[in-house]
Amino acid sequence: MDIRTTVERAQRLKQLHAEYQPLVLPTVWDAWSARTAAAAGFPALTIGSHPLADARGADDHEGQTFEEVLAAVRPIIAAVDIPVSVDLEAGYGQDPADLVAGLIEVGGVGLNIEDTVHSDGGRVRSTQEHAGYVAGLRAAADDAGVPVWINGRTDLFMHAEDAASALGEAVERLQAMEQAGADSVYPVGIQDDDDLLVAVIAAVAIPVNSTAHPVKHDLARFRRLGVGRITYGPLLQFAMTDAMKDMLGRWAP
Repeated sequence: MDIRTTVERAQRLKQLHAEYQPLVLPTVWDAWSARTAAAAGFPALTIGSHPLADARGADDHEGQTFEEVLAAVRPIIAAVDIPVSVDLEAGYGQDPADLVAGLIEVGGVGLNIEDTVHSDGGRVRSTQEHAGYVAGLRAAADDAGVPVWINGRTDLFMHAEDAASALGEAVERLQAMEQAGADSVYPVGIQDDDDLLVAVIAAVAIPVNSTAHPVKHDLARFRRLGVGRITYGPLLQFAMTDAMKDMLGRWAP
């Protein structure tokens, strides 16, 4: 993709985050799902690592190489004329500069980066280590002249036995990512907890991303709570799996 087009799409993605409260980014996994979501009127999309892996018969949690992910997302990004962000898990062991360069080369204009390093035994990066990685991504994007949208994710709530007990450390981590240059932050696993969502939203000055189920959750609720960005993770694909099973059930032998 032409670098000017990539820059324009990156600028558009930033503008959309300011225009929509919240900005809903359907999580897609192939050219068909991307085109379908775009035709439904969404102004931007994200590619999820879990649904992408499932669609390719691979494992999530860095079960694909960075090169395989880039090859898979290139035709998805090319299939639509709107901004596309890509879930890059914990970075596939790549240096931040190489991660950003690869993303830009295939036309991606946003990325999701998490703190669980599945390729390294599932360890969780420390607050400063993860913030440092985010800072490296920000510097690389600035050097490339492309305002890549960085969505900094933490899995602390999912790793905790009691999500509420992780709030203090999670807030510290979200604030560190904000200071390091993240454009939005993504505390995974609290989409059904109003109190935790409100607490993390109050703790940062940038949009907070929440996972949502396209059928079971309500957009108005997320808007009322102040969520700034919504993605589906694997839940759109799961919902479509359920619908497909229902449709095919009466045809099965």
